[in-house]
Amino acid sequence: MIEFQHVFKSYGRSRNILADINFRIDAGEFVFVSGPSGAGKSTLLKLIGGLEPPSRGSITVRNQRIDKMPLRARPYLRRAVGVILQDAHLLFDRSAINNVLLPLTVVGLEHGQAVSRARAALEKVGLSGKEDLNPIEMSGGEQQRLAIARAIVNRPAILIADEPTANLDHESARRILDVFRDFNRVGVTTLIASHDTRLMAEYANRTLQITQGGFNDFAGVAA
Repeated sequence: MIEFQHVFKSYGRSRNILADINFRIDAGEFVFVSGPSGAGKSTLLKLIGGLEPPSRGSITVRNQRIDKMPLRARPYLRRAVGVILQDAHLLFDRSAINNVLLPLTVVGLEHGQAVSRARAALEKVGLSGKEDLNPIEMSGGEQQRLAIARAIVNRPAILIADEPTANLDHESARRILDVFRDFNRVGVTTLIASHDTRLMAEYANRTLQITQGGFNDFAGVAA
């Protein structure tokens, strides 16, 4: 499903943010990516999502070498990978449902079918009845769930999220992770970057730990 082989990432002549990273994630896994700020968690997720290329090494996602993929082909990969970044990039000039409709509009889905799928995505994340709200009228947790709805409306095979519980209280964070767990239970491969060891202790089956000095793969335990 996802495989990194000797992957390096740097920007310009700066030091490597990621150095000689090797791992494989099989379809249907639920994986945390842990490490201190600046260690490269966000960069690793962006590499998986095809948002940035590696400096060296090979990255395979769903049997495609994305390090060899031409730029024009990457949008097709992203339809299979739902991405939730730290900045949710919600659009405050439109309603919640219109935020979720955006990915479906881009791929040209018929409007009635798109609206039906957008409503279903909002229902899955517990936002039924809030379709017409502007995101600015929502709480932080609701905005995160709206970002999740937008990420899953295309029914991706892979869902990646960068610090989706940052700045939330513990119970709100647990509700967000329960949403991810529900998607994982129906087969969606899920990766979550986090530095919250308390949540990882509760939810982690496997943790990829990135540090300034290296990389570790912990199966069955939190980092």
